[in-house]
Amino acid sequence: MTEEFTLVGDLVARDRRSERPALHAAELDRTYSYFDLCNTACKAGNVLSHIGVREGDRVVIDSEPRPQAVFTFLGAGLLGAVTQFDADIDSECDARVVVVPVEREPEFDLPGGSKLCAFGGDPDRPDTTHWEQEVWSENPAFPPTFHDPADAVLRDAGADRTYSHADLLEAAREAADALDLDAESRVAVRAPLSDPRTVAAGVVAPLVVGGTVALPAGDAPLDATAAVVAPEAEPPEGQSIAVDTVSL
Repeated sequence: MTEEFTLVGDLVARDRRSERPALHAAELDRTYSYFDLCNTACKAGNVLSHIGVREGDRVVIDSEPRPQAVFTFLGAGLLGAVTQFDADIDSECDARVVVVPVEREPEFDLPGGSKLCAFGGDPDRPDTTHWEQEVWSENPAFPPTFHDPADAVLRDAGADRTYSHADLLEAAREAADALDLDAESRVAVRAPLSDPRTVAAGVVAPLVVGGTVALPAGDAPLDATAAVVAPEAEPPEGQSIAVDTVSL
């Protein structure tokens, strides 16, 4: 049974902090608890705020399924910012913040008013924000914020449209019901985060039931009770949902 949330930021509310597993990153062989998830999302939101992100601003994140991408999305949601997961970020992207793996740092020459943030290692340029360093040192407390559930929280670059907190949470609840998810469920993300339906069914859906988001390492097998897959992908053993059936 899904909990009632009105905003994406509610998924990382203080009262959700526990030692239950929230996110497993196979590439790092690391599991993050709900305590880790909530704290790190709040820290990421504070870092975004410090580098200029405000309500309604756009944050573009590399769409590879990595924990830093999920934490940043949730932190942006706390701020009322709009996340765009993108596999092909323009090197001169005019988003308020662009978040990429550190190996992609040399690709970008962002215009004034935009900030580059890199994760997974030390950036070479002094004006690039080091994700891990800043998030690690940030305060996990986040001030109360008030947003309209009808406000945009996720942007689909391909379709040039946005989805609200209410849209995303409703699609997540429907996916959770379709997959019969509960707090013991682990949902493997086998479709690109650049598709908002993947975010709804693969990230938000397990979180609304207190389950676990499972991020794969390439095509390696992943221990999960359900999976979100692209239409052309071969569904793994067990229950799965194709992104083109997600109602978003």
